[in-house]
Amino acid sequence: MHFTSEQRLDGGVLEREFTLGEIPGILWTPASASAPAPLILLGHPPLGLRKMYPRLVARARHSAAEGFATATIELPGSGDRPRWPAAEQARADLRRAMEAGEPVSDEIVDALILPLVDKAVPEWQAALDALLSLPEIGGPVGYSGGVISIGIRLAVVEPRISAAGLFAGSFVPRALFEEARQITIPLHVLLQWDDEGNDRQAALDLFDAFGSKEKSLHANMGGHTGVPQFAGDAAAQFFTRHLK
Repeated sequence: MHFTSEQRLDGGVLEREFTLGEIPGILWTPASASAPAPLILLGHPPLGLRKMYPRLVARARHSAAEGFATATIELPGSGDRPRWPAAEQARADLRRAMEAGEPVSDEIVDALILPLVDKAVPEWQAALDALLSLPEIGGPVGYSGGVISIGIRLAVVEPRISAAGLFAGSFVPRALFEEARQITIPLHVLLQWDDEGNDRQAALDLFDAFGSKEKSLHANMGGHTGVPQFAGDAAAQFFTRHLK
């Protein structure tokens, strides 16, 4: 991990950009801490860190106020990373189906999501290796938001993640439903009831599939971008319960 820049934000939060090989990322740490801070990995959609930055830094500031360090990395094929023709083709196929009012086929969902999960999850694990080697970062670790299928796979394969907050706002391949049954960590799942791009029934079926004994579903009226402020507060309380 190589730090490339740093700045102090309001409230004294330290923001540091880094690279991990070819992968860019950002780390935020609280202004002061008497012990290594627990860590929350901030997931996001594949729109690029620059575009997502305002939302990510707001989440990071909120978490820092609760004593958490947070970090994120650029997803494969996004931002300044090399283009990924197969992913771009899958996104084009998805747009065509949705614009035509046609059902989104399992083949489109698999082509869009499964390669991304297969590539992104090992990168998140490599980032976690590097982050936990820093003296200011400790455990336990949580995962929050982003492409829900990435969160599912991480919760299954990465034992260092102790709790996850997932946003039911993206397509999920049928194969990931089976992986969801293997999850045992506490889950906090957010669902926007009127999300125009999400299959509500599929989201409910996925929640039912999660194998965790402790799981909660928080459904709010509104579309994909209409998440109320209090929903963020509830997620923060969830991580405080399980990571502190």
